[in-house]
Amino acid sequence: MTELLRHPRAMETLQNEVRGLAQGKAEVTEDDLGYMQYLKAVIKETFRLHPPDPLLVPRESTQDIKLFGYHIPSKTQIIIDAWTIRRDPLSWENPHDFLPESPFGAGRRRCPGISFAIVVIEVALARLVHNFNFSLPTPEELDMTESNGVTIRRKSPLLALATPCSTYN
Repeated sequence: MTELLRHPRAMETLQNEVRGLAQGKAEVTEDDLGYMQYLKAVIKETFRLHPPDPLLVPRESTQDIKLFGYHIPSKTQIIIDAWTIRRDPLSWENPHDFLPESPFGAGRRRCPGISFAIVVIEVALARLVHNFNFSLPTPEELDMTESNGVTIRRKSPLLALATPCSTYN
């Protein structure tokens, strides 16, 4: 929601998609989600920029390998910094920009529970943008400071005004 409030064009595009596909229904359902490609892109892009888990589950090398000039012996525990990878300028054209239009995949080692979690997130976000218009109480820039721990989250809570929509598109 923070990124959508920071990027009104993305919010408008998402609301147009959700409200257009909801066809005047009072509530968005799971059946509607398959058609909401921009919604999926917004969520993927948000997780790219703000991963809840900055470090991936540790892995162990199965053989000796030389990687970027470093020798990594067999059975070495390896921890991958996903936060840095997702903001690497060698992999992303504009690594710090919120650009849902440039989606990506999670790869073969993604979380096995992600299918359930993503549906819950998609339904919640779709219902919010379908039924409400959002704005900030003050027009000043949002504090994007993150708090470190086992997971990453915003340091300060998001304060936004939700105004019910008077009609459904």
